Amino acid sequence: MLVASVLAFALAVHGLPAPAQNKHKCGYQSCPETKPGFLNVHLVPHSHDDVGWLKTVDQYYYGKFNDIQIAGVQYIIDSVVFELMRDPSKRRLNDTFGECGRPRVGWQIDPFGHSRETASIMARMGFDGLFFGRLDYQDKNTRLQNRSMELMWRASADLGSDADLFTGALFHHYTSPDGFCFDSTCTDDPIIDDVNSPEYNVPDQLAQFISQVQEQADSYKTNNVMLTMGGDFNYQEAQQNYKNMDKLIRLVNAMQKNGSNLHLMYSTPSCYLKAVHDANLTLSVKSDDFFPYASDEHSYWTGYFTSRPTHKRFERLANNFLQVCKQLSVTGNVTGEKEREYLDAAREAQGVLQHHDAITGTAKQAVADDYARILTEAIHGCQNVTKTAIHNLLEAAGWSGPRLELESCLLLNISQCEASEGRAGFLVTVYNPLGRPVSPYVRLPVSGRNYTVTDVNGMEVSWQLVPVPQSVRDLWYRKSKASSELVFRAEQLPPLGFSSFIVTPSGRQSDTARVYRTHIGNERVRVDLDASGRPSNVARGSARLPLRQDLLYYAAADGEDLASGQVSGAYVFRPNASRAYSVAAVVNTTVYAGPLVEEIHQVFSEWVSQVIRVYKDEDFVEFEWQVGPIPDDSGKEVISRFSTSLASQGEFRTDSNGRESLLRRRNHRPTWSVQLEEPVSGNYYPVTSVIALQDEGAGLRLAVLTDRAQGGSSLRDGQLELMVHRRLFHDDGFGVGEELNEMDFDQPLVARGKHYLLLGDTASAISRERLLAQETLLAPWLFFSSSRAAGQWEKQMSGLKLALPRNVHVLTLEPWKDGTVLLRLEHIFQQSEDSSLSQAVTVNLQEFFSTMTVVSARETTLDGNQWLSATRRMQWRTDPPAARQEEATSSPGDSLEVSLRPMQIRTFVLEVK
Repeated sequence: MLVASVLAFALAVHGLPAPAQNKHKCGYQSCPETKPGFLNVHLVPHSHDDVGWLKTVDQYYYGKFNDIQIAGVQYIIDSVVFELMRDPSKRRLNDTFGECGRPRVGWQIDPFGHSRETASIMARMGFDGLFFGRLDYQDKNTRLQNRSMELMWRASADLGSDADLFTGALFHHYTSPDGFCFDSTCTDDPIIDDVNSPEYNVPDQLAQFISQVQEQADSYKTNNVMLTMGGDFNYQEAQQNYKNMDKLIRLVNAMQKNGSNLHLMYSTPSCYLKAVHDANLTLSVKSDDFFPYASDEHSYWTGYFTSRPTHKRFERLANNFLQVCKQLSVTGNVTGEKEREYLDAAREAQGVLQHHDAITGTAKQAVADDYARILTEAIHGCQNVTKTAIHNLLEAAGWSGPRLELESCLLLNISQCEASEGRAGFLVTVYNPLGRPVSPYVRLPVSGRNYTVTDVNGMEVSWQLVPVPQSVRDLWYRKSKASSELVFRAEQLPPLGFSSFIVTPSGRQSDTARVYRTHIGNERVRVDLDASGRPSNVARGSARLPLRQDLLYYAAADGEDLASGQVSGAYVFRPNASRAYSVAAVVNTTVYAGPLVEEIHQVFSEWVSQVIRVYKDEDFVEFEWQVGPIPDDSGKEVISRFSTSLASQGEFRTDSNGRESLLRRRNHRPTWSVQLEEPVSGNYYPVTSVIALQDEGAGLRLAVLTDRAQGGSSLRDGQLELMVHRRLFHDDGFGVGEELNEMDFDQPLVARGKHYLLLGDTASAISRERLLAQETLLAPWLFFSSSRAAGQWEKQMSGLKLALPRNVHVLTLEPWKDGTVLLRLEHIFQQSEDSSLSQAVTVNLQEFFSTMTVVSARETTLDGNQWLSATRRMQWRTDPPAARQEEATSSPGDSLEVSLRPMQIRTFVLEVK
């Protein structure tokens, strides 16, 4: 982050007065003046402070374990604030200064690849530009040669120029120029300007500096260059940095008297952006993304798409509950100070996990463990919020019974839940965080055989017991006696609301049977097995497709086995060959069938198993894989591969951050002629929610949805693969300093997760994918209470008066400032998708909430940081020119009728009563 961005925090902590500033100059108007006809050199002091990586967040802040890394953020804050207070010419940025401190640029300097959706989001936050540090080495070389390091990123196929964002790639990663790191952690020489000293080095220093500036200037189109004067955890002694930069500025600018055309100044990324904008250049346009990232021909940073798979799943689970917590705190009118603290802690925890060494899985194991601690504490805190909210709702509806426990079970993925496993019966309250009714299947671990399930009306609900797979029951850390899971369908859960079900240990027995056949299915979808125990066909309606699904692995090699010595690690994926090896020749299978679900339990080996299931009335096939402990004979990177006869013509599609679909072509990059030395890892892309193939001739589309972020590809026509787990015994040499050999309860990690396969015609399949992805990302949340506390419980509640259209999603509903509420509504379809659901849609906020009334609505930028009516973004010339998108919006603050066009997100601050 920019060192100046810590100023607000420091002022609050130390009680310092705000620095004096010109009240009449703000934002771009306060930028230093550039000199026409000169090469203006913008010195941007910055400190890149990871929120955990080699040390935990707290260890970095307090400066503990400096033997691991010399880094103490508290000292950076103190040191920098002192220097900024002394000299206003050293640029300031502070969000507590209101409009004058509002950020106008993104500073994404260290992530390992950059998604198009991130740029789209920043544009709709009102940003004018984005700067980043890492891009593929071939891409960078090409851009340096043709002077296209700065471009217009056309970041949405649907939102037009609203999502266009100036984007600049940094010349020197994000570190200081060679020889000019003046920090206490660096070894470069200081500038010694005492001519009487034998160490006087000004001529040599200036010659080296000017040479580097000129080299950078030759690769950019304007008479401005930006030098990033800093690096990781720099400025613990800010005076040392600034003293040398002061000398550099004075000495270089003094050369102007002798004809030099260099002009140095302290600056910021936004002031540099203004200078580039003033030059009125024409920008080239990019409409794809910056994935995958490679630092050299054998180092594709595509392994981190999958690294730490259970960590990635836990983050998604925590986000699921965070949205539930925020929604209920609004609809349940939670106003207590302690509950607000819990909610803030959960927001902060989820924010920490978005760090580029957190969700990526590229931190040390001890740091990953600390991230898990942070998330766990956040979930437990938010449970207090949801309890209070639900009780408030019940009391408002006249409930006078005892308070319910409303506990959550976080280990349902291994069929463990103490609240459901007892023999006394229990109440399960199922909360739906979506704005439309859904009817999910609920699976609960139980230890009995006879049950009755009743709904809010006292009516019996059909249920079924299915056996817990033996591979799950054998997990050494599982503390459960449950041998079965009770399955029932929670019909028509109300939007932003809940229904409750009572499970009583009495009644009939389950009618699940072990059957001796080679298929499972229902009237909508069917899966056939071949003689080896693997799927051989999948059919949906009249569409039938030969399909084989298998679990395989790429073998990791020692560095000695590879020409360059590069190996797979937390960041890099580099198998020893293009071939993936099957885990087993023959798979042992057991088939179970009942009225609600049919399942195939597969055992590939001691460390790989899977359940394939089809639910009644559903149109997808669920693959629940379990991998681990991966044997320690050699490193392995395990994949699930789906092979079909679809003629995909070398193309496949992945999502961009769960939103717009991006076309990928094997062995191809849209903006340069790529040369791939790594044909497997060089074709891997991030899959946040879906990867898909299309056969235009056959009119068929096959998609696989994920329950967490993973790496995926199509290495052959008709084939999709997703990496599910990795265990490696070598560090890949990019800084983390540990092999990716995760342990859990003193044993190698076991990962368990789900893929959802959908087959359909190309005209309509995407709409089902969108809706199913939404249902899996924000799944219904289960709260458990004892049946004794339930009494005459017959409650079903909705936070909305009416269900929203299927193409509208409540992206955010949370408490805001001064008793107001923040609401984000999202259109989840693209223009090119389903003809009915991809149309513009209108929502009436006056008829929105069931527990409160919207008095007024005022629209903000996407981030809620400024009023939309006050936002003015820079306009740029591009080749080709931008196509203006007509706004389908109402006047901010005027109307409660909200229109949304495809892929649009609109943010409002609501006054409610």
